[in-house]
Amino acid sequence: MGGWIQYSLSPTIGAWAAQHFYWQWKYSMDKTFLKEQAYPYIMESATYLKNITTLKNERRYLPLSSSPEYNDNSVSAWFDNWTNFDLSLAHFLFQAATEVSTAMGKPQEAENWLKCKAQLPHYATDETGLQVAVNLPMKHSHRHMSPYMAIYPLDLLDINNPQEKELIESSLDHIKKLGTRAWVGYSFAWMACLHARAKQGKEAVTNLRKFAQNFCSSNSFHLNGDQKGGQYSDFTYRPFTLEGNFAFAQGIHELLIQSKNNYVEVFPALPAEWATASFKNLRTMGGFIVSAEKKENKIVLLKITATEDGTFRIFEPKALMHISTKKLIQRDNTIQYVKLKKGQTVNLCSL
Repeated sequence: MGGWIQYSLSPTIGAWAAQHFYWQWKYSMDKTFLKEQAYPYIMESATYLKNITTLKNERRYLPLSSSPEYNDNSVSAWFDNWTNFDLSLAHFLFQAATEVSTAMGKPQEAENWLKCKAQLPHYATDETGLQVAVNLPMKHSHRHMSPYMAIYPLDLLDINNPQEKELIESSLDHIKKLGTRAWVGYSFAWMACLHARAKQGKEAVTNLRKFAQNFCSSNSFHLNGDQKGGQYSDFTYRPFTLEGNFAFAQGIHELLIQSKNNYVEVFPALPAEWATASFKNLRTMGGFIVSAEKKENKIVLLKITATEDGTFRIFEPKALMHISTKKLIQRDNTIQYVKLKKGQTVNLCSL
């Protein structure tokens, strides 16, 4: 396989691929897919990661670690301690393995993976937020947001958690201070998703617009370089990488609705001036199809359809009620929820 070996053959790329199997299961709740595809792939990936890591003083470590494409293809691209990129993926993979094992009715197996996750060290952090690796903060503008995987796409850190909010915001502030001169197009789309997860809607939309205006060809394909002569980036070349377009589309989704760890948030990251907005038929984890409309910052319609039996859980400061009966839905601290059967639809609105 061609390319720089640190990244082409990274031991945690299987963990990143596993997230897509995990997402497909979580968004569909398809039991057949879980049994035949998601569970086997996640199990094989987790088993490999467990076997390639070693225990030192009850902590689990990779023999070598890296972070795309930090220090490019030089010997200094290797680290003898975890990078936050590899570590975040390891945390995610063992967590996903725990969850799919539980769903398959294998509690002892789930306990094993939970123990593996507990053996991983904490993320490397300092006053700049998440670091590249232990004692190494990001020191310059860089095209990859890999050190910040725990924020997005892995969803291991949550802006609604007061203990994690400061870490997330410090990380994004530091990225902003370093500037965008070494970014490429997909960097702006990824950054938009990070801002959306931090509920920084204005910044998210700004990065989406920069991507669309400066890093796309006339046929809308993403081009890595700045096509307006280097307005935002020193790269002005034309490599085509399709994932930039995918990240841009997801950035829009993240403005409108987010599936987080066991709950959903609607309109979490719209700019303040977007007081009126709507979307139709977006899917969330748990197998729910959601449409929503807000006017003057109030949810006037939240339509939820269940494709499988389940409990729709939502983080929403304002109380939600059934439109037909005016009855409030149930609440558990900051989370409101409603139980639905497969095929059932409910229509809610803010009180």
